[in-house]
Amino acid sequence: MNHAQLTALGRALRVLGEHGDALGSDTPDTKLHEIKADLQRALAILDDTVSGSAPTTRCAEHPNGPVDEDAVDLCLLCETRRRSARRSQQNGGYPQSRPSDPESTSPERTMSRYGIRPDRPQAQQRWLPEVWTGQVWQLCGTPRRDRLEAERYLSAERRGPRPGIAYRLVHEFTDYEVLRIWGTPVKVDIEPMGNL
Repeated sequence: MNHAQLTALGRALRVLGEHGDALGSDTPDTKLHEIKADLQRALAILDDTVSGSAPTTRCAEHPNGPVDEDAVDLCLLCETRRRSARRSQQNGGYPQSRPSDPESTSPERTMSRYGIRPDRPQAQQRWLPEVWTGQVWQLCGTPRRDRLEAERYLSAERRGPRPGIAYRLVHEFTDYEVLRIWGTPVKVDIEPMGNL
């Protein structure tokens, strides 16, 4: 639904709401015909807006899936999953629950000496393009995951209309390492007269 359709549908429904508020036992037939026309207009807008087919089940995961009349949500796929879970639970296909204490060791399951994945953060490797501002090195672009892309970015910055005094590429991988410097970083006094 795009914004224009949303606006038109909202306006039509608000008009119908106003009709509902004004409705009474002594409402004339002309007013009822007007309400009918507004209701048909709102239904026409709604027909233009709806693009998919009506859901066949009450399942949020499979709204247009196959129907099982015996299922609570009418979804055959979810009901099949629930039935297989109940069947394996009755047949003893899997244990009822896992031990809540992670330190408890069982014969079929031992702790890895390397830990589990959330305990070991993935190493992040980035290349940081920096420009010399006259006082400090400052990040001048988005950190890149590819070194060649970062070098191309810095060469384009050097050829730009207002290049910096110097550029450098810093490799970040749990620590920082300066890979390459373009130009000479010279300290520039920010006072116009040299602090006289």
